Amino acid sequence: MKQQAVRINKFLSQAGICSRREADRALEAGQIQINGHVAVLGDKVYPGDTVRYRGNTVTREQERILIAFHKPRGVICSTSSKQGIGIVDYINYPKRIYPVGRLDKDSTGLIFLTNDGELVNKIMRAGNYHEKEYVVTVDKEVTDSFVKKMSSGVPILDTVTRPCKVVRIEKKKFRIVLTQGLNRQIRRMCEYLGYRVTGLHRVRIMNVELGSLPEGKYRDLTRKEWHDLEKMLISSSSETVIDSERGKHGKQ
Repeated sequence: MKQQAVRINKFLSQAGICSRREADRALEAGQIQINGHVAVLGDKVYPGDTVRYRGNTVTREQERILIAFHKPRGVICSTSSKQGIGIVDYINYPKRIYPVGRLDKDSTGLIFLTNDGELVNKIMRAGNYHEKEYVVTVDKEVTDSFVKKMSSGVPILDTVTRPCKVVRIEKKKFRIVLTQGLNRQIRRMCEYLGYRVTGLHRVRIMNVELGSLPEGKYRDLTRKEWHDLEKMLISSSSETVIDSERGKHGKQ
């Protein structure tokens, strides 16, 4: 029995309710119950236990969902739609899912949505060095100097970005591959070098490419994509990033 027990924050994450960090905050606020008793940090959930989160009964989702979505401009990557059209409302998926990371309102391209909190942590944790690829359009010519500086690392948000791959593909357009996701990282990097981003489009996350998926549409991952993704995630940590790192982590 004990071998099947799961810590309450991990249970909620696996159920697709929230991240482990968000679960910890809800625990501190007394918003989670196990079998009618207010849960505390470190409590475990055993088979047959009844868990309630903010008044609602939680059941662990048996089917693991991961879809690829082509986000249009104007859609907000949040479960809330206070500032615009929320991504979950836009997709209107028949089961509870939430986005893996973010693209800001003006950015477009590939984003994952899932019901698996562990999967979110493994893909998004900066320490796992998973690649995300973007095509970026800027307001003036992409020079050799710009490419060199972007790829070497740029000082933003009290840090210096990791070295990355940058290739010019048109006069005012380049391709960039990142292994971290600081808040508005690409836009801040460009701004530091005197450029303004006029278009930002994500075309790949790890082994999954956007390809010809139409804007505003989603698809399930193929069997091969799932297989290759799981192989890439085998050695990835699922520990939630600490608050200081989370504060810098965000949209592109």
